[in-house]
Amino acid sequence: MLERILVYVNIQSWLYQQSPVILMMLSFRFYVSAAIFAITLFLVIKRPKNIGIGYSALIGAAASYALGMINFSSVIAVWDIVWNATFTFIAIILISLALDEAGVFKYAALKIARMAGGHGNLLFLFIIILGSGISAIFANDGTALILTPIVYEMLVNMNVERKYILPFIMATGFIADSASLPLSVSNLVNIVSTTYFHISFLGYARVMILPDLVSIAASLAILYLFYRKTVISHYATQSLGNPREAIRSPLIAKMSIPVIIVLIILYSVGGIYNVPIAFISVAVAAFVMISARSSGDIDTAKIIREAPWQIVIFSFGMYLVVYGLGLNGLTELMVILLSHIVSLPGPLPYVFSGYFFAFLASSMNNMPSVMLGALSISSIHSANYLIYTNVIGNDIGPKFTPIGSLATLLWLHTLDRKNEIKIGYGYYMKVGFIIALPVLTVTLLSLYAI
Repeated sequence: MLERILVYVNIQSWLYQQSPVILMMLSFRFYVSAAIFAITLFLVIKRPKNIGIGYSALIGAAASYALGMINFSSVIAVWDIVWNATFTFIAIILISLALDEAGVFKYAALKIARMAGGHGNLLFLFIIILGSGISAIFANDGTALILTPIVYEMLVNMNVERKYILPFIMATGFIADSASLPLSVSNLVNIVSTTYFHISFLGYARVMILPDLVSIAASLAILYLFYRKTVISHYATQSLGNPREAIRSPLIAKMSIPVIIVLIILYSVGGIYNVPIAFISVAVAAFVMISARSSGDIDTAKIIREAPWQIVIFSFGMYLVVYGLGLNGLTELMVILLSHIVSLPGPLPYVFSGYFFAFLASSMNNMPSVMLGALSISSIHSANYLIYTNVIGNDIGPKFTPIGSLATLLWLHTLDRKNEIKIGYGYYMKVGFIIALPVLTVTLLSLYAI
């Protein structure tokens, strides 16, 4: 027995000498931080007693603070990283909800359904293109939470059988994330990364437009190949109704295109002068909400009441939990792994780093994982491409599992609660892996080719 103890002590001493990271990994603080994270993630996924995901994350953050895994300076550091993303997200969601209440997105969906002329394959293509556009401007959550119910309702009104609705619903959910690459505002992940590394709106777009187009094309091709036998061949257009009847607020509907143009221009100009995009987004959102209220056609109080505030609370709480995990050893371990990856030849560093970030996102949710990635990348010099493989991995990689993206969790919950479509975790992971892995791979290779 004594010999075993001596051997164990000698092994421990040797490991401590070899790497301070292993010392931290073997420390009590690391295990406590990991346990807090695991319990928090369990509460987020299972939602016992229907507790909000935001409150679950706050419980985890409070536990991290109470047990000394983080302190007040950690809270300040995390807020400094995420405030821009948080306020931008709130603003974009309020704008998109106002446009949704005005009937803009439903009008667009009905319009493309008529343009497809009753051909199911064309409708499948057009819906993916529409979802890509909404994700680019109004973020992935806008596509997942707004367009999905509209597409479902439209197909039900066309008397499409439920088994033939599934491909369109899955395509909408998938493209919400895989098409959220092009602009810094297209995903919370993008905003966090560009804010942390001080990348301008146009500077980010110049790099990511091509990977986004590749991601959309690959998503469309693979989604169609996977669902080609269950995509309806024809549908009746008579039951669609007049798209103009979907418009509930003509004033806000007419404002929609100018608002999008103004946003893009202001983002571009603001990036030149280092103006945080939150300042621009919040100002435009306030203008839209005031206009919506003055129109008398939209209940702005309802919009504010029904906005996904739980996402805002969740993001900050979960960031604190994961920041504590990073402080107690995980970030240093990631730096070592990434240092080995960047030493590989050719496109392998792009592909393998993207895989690594994707795996991290699919296992812990992409919002905290992108912050861990950013903290790790800042310690690795002469590898700026990791900033973008981190974004791509955290935008597309979450499709491997239902917990990888908060938008996906809310998307699944919305389908289950409102639309009576139940998508099991097993089915989702099978489809997600088959579709997301090749899309992720070709997108990372396109980044290498730039």
